[in-house]
Amino acid sequence: MTPFTEIALLLVLASGVGLLGVLLRQPLIVGFIAVGLLAGPSALDLVHSEAQIELLAELGIAVLLFLVGIKLDVTLIRSLGAVAVVTGLGQVAFTAFFGYLIGLGLGLDHVTSLYVAVALTFSSTIIIVKLLSDKREIDALHGQIALGFLIVQDLVVVLAMIVLSAIGIGAGGGGGTVLTVLAAGVGMLLAVIVFVRYLADPLTARLARTPELLVICSIALAAMFAALGDAVGLGKEVGGLMAGIALASTPFRETISARLVPLRDFLLLFFFIALGATLDLSLLGGHLLGAAMLSLFVLIGNPLIVLIIMGALGYRKRTGFLAGLTVAQISEFSLIFVAMGVSLGHVGPDALGLVTMVGIVTIAASTYMITFSHHLYALCEPLLGVFERRGTPREATRSDDRPAPAVDVVILGLGRFGTALGMRLQRRGLSVLGVDFNPQAVRRWQDLGLQAEFGDASDPEYMAGLDLAGTRWIVATIPVHPTGLSHEDIRTTVIQLAQAAGFTGRIAATAHDASETRMMLSAGAHLVLEPFQDAADQAVDLLCGGGQRQRLPVPPLPGEEPAAG
Repeated sequence: MTPFTEIALLLVLASGVGLLGVLLRQPLIVGFIAVGLLAGPSALDLVHSEAQIELLAELGIAVLLFLVGIKLDVTLIRSLGAVAVVTGLGQVAFTAFFGYLIGLGLGLDHVTSLYVAVALTFSSTIIIVKLLSDKREIDALHGQIALGFLIVQDLVVVLAMIVLSAIGIGAGGGGGTVLTVLAAGVGMLLAVIVFVRYLADPLTARLARTPELLVICSIALAAMFAALGDAVGLGKEVGGLMAGIALASTPFRETISARLVPLRDFLLLFFFIALGATLDLSLLGGHLLGAAMLSLFVLIGNPLIVLIIMGALGYRKRTGFLAGLTVAQISEFSLIFVAMGVSLGHVGPDALGLVTMVGIVTIAASTYMITFSHHLYALCEPLLGVFERRGTPREATRSDDRPAPAVDVVILGLGRFGTALGMRLQRRGLSVLGVDFNPQAVRRWQDLGLQAEFGDASDPEYMAGLDLAGTRWIVATIPVHPTGLSHEDIRTTVIQLAQAAGFTGRIAATAHDASETRMMLSAGAHLVLEPFQDAADQAVDLLCGGGQRQRLPVPPLPGEEPAAG
């Protein structure tokens, strides 16, 4: 079989396994790992062109680290809040400490226990961002905190790989070699600084006129730095990372990142295929108990560590719980980190197999945990009170302990539609209170002169604490989850919580099709707003009647450009 035919078969296998993963609502990384195991010598034994696949795998790792580096803008690092730093470093430290003890308890030696423990501290930014974006919770408070400590984790990954490279240098030669390589590393760092200072912005601005050339040059920079890093002994990973940092401060970094993500996913497939080709599944049976214990620690222990830290910092148990679920898995970097240890001779292939098994279990399980996070919180909420400080100083919903004054209309969800409703209702002389779990949306409302407060409408404690006496309408404009798994339930939950709180007014909810309308009405809504249908009806009336209506301009959402005119 020719190498081309072999790779073609691997791509067909990856497509089939990937489709099955999508049907099971699993991220592609799980499918990629499964493809590697299936294609390896213990199953279908499809991998024979080791040199070609290894080359693609190494290029994939270089691109992956390049994309990590391109996110590490200096201004972004400076903007990290104390909460992200404390939570991120605290989670890494506690996970590594307890993971090390568990490794020793499982009979692993000190070095292997240390490698496994550090591998358990990394969470997959790719998976978490994708799941939170799908649930439209990336801008919620717990989503922003999670992104903050994921950046901290990425920095720890960088430092860990640099340390491993330095250890590899020391293991491979004498002091002169170490000094030579360190000097070369300093030289590369100075080259990056000069490039960022004088060349990065004008060069990318010129290349951006031809987007395809910008992408090619970015890949060339990643490959060149990876090759240079490998040549001087720092490793391809550190070289690719430094290439990304060289472009991190340019205004085109998001464009470059977005265009390289599909290539990264394609090339990472071959990393996992190369990984699977080195694993003997028959030898992993002795690690089942260890993999089960470590998986339980990651699935339960990691969220618990975050919950404890955030509770101590003054966050509510709900925020800590939802943020904690995002670290209930290990990362693709965990496998890369242990693979580096294997290549340096610090640990054996069994350690890589153990971490791979933990990765499969935790990534698969945490995907469902994050997807159904609100249901899990409802089940666990009675047990979480011990993790919440009295008064929750960092998450106070109001300036004092008194309930907000009663208003005519309470709007839950302060997106574009909710903002338009709020401004028009206030113009009609009605008092309006807006509620959202996104701090930026709350600040935007307050900047517009509207009354708004931070709060989670699906939290029974919050809804019970609202003063709804005299309120005529509650309007739920919470966005709909694309897969129909989460936010539809939240809308019905909001209706039920308002009724349970003794609300005697009327409830309106948004819907986007006839089935949602029926669901909202059956849940108890008195009025269902269909923004697209209602706008179309009004547009037809205006077109047919030839009339005009006065428009009330709505300022852009945070991060958007103002509309022309």
